[in-house]
Amino acid sequence: MRITILAVGHKAPGWVQEGFNEYARRMPAEARLELVELKPEERGAGRSADRAKVLEGERILAAVPQGATLLALDERGRSVTTQGLSVMLSDWMRDGTYPCFVIGGADGLSDPVRERAAKLISLSALTLPHALVRVVLAEQLYRAWTILARHPYHRE
Repeated sequence: MRITILAVGHKAPGWVQEGFNEYARRMPAEARLELVELKPEERGAGRSADRAKVLEGERILAAVPQGATLLALDERGRSVTTQGLSVMLSDWMRDGTYPCFVIGGADGLSDPVRERAAKLISLSALTLPHALVRVVLAEQLYRAWTILARHPYHRE
């Protein structure tokens, strides 16, 4: 199984790349984790944030791998626990589902992306920097896998 994370934003700080790569490296071959960075739309004088969100949404939808199940990370999404994520991971592995998470740009996700998503998921009630979300999601996916593998990484 392959797990894709689509993230609007590029040129993330080194610590973000290092953190993501560490957890991606730890994932087993049967649950490979990959990151696809999408160029954010320019913002500034004379540029509408709404228009930027629409254009980023088009890039996101074009980048969703064929046959993937889109899972949008959104502050208004359903809160999920680590145990809940491990159940989802188990189901995806059993069903042969190809999950594709999406992390939006500075202004969030467009309505078409939210509508296309099979689920809207919230990682936290806190507002997190989008670059940090990459690391948190990778760590949580690794932790979910360790729960399934009965690895001692996760403790209750």
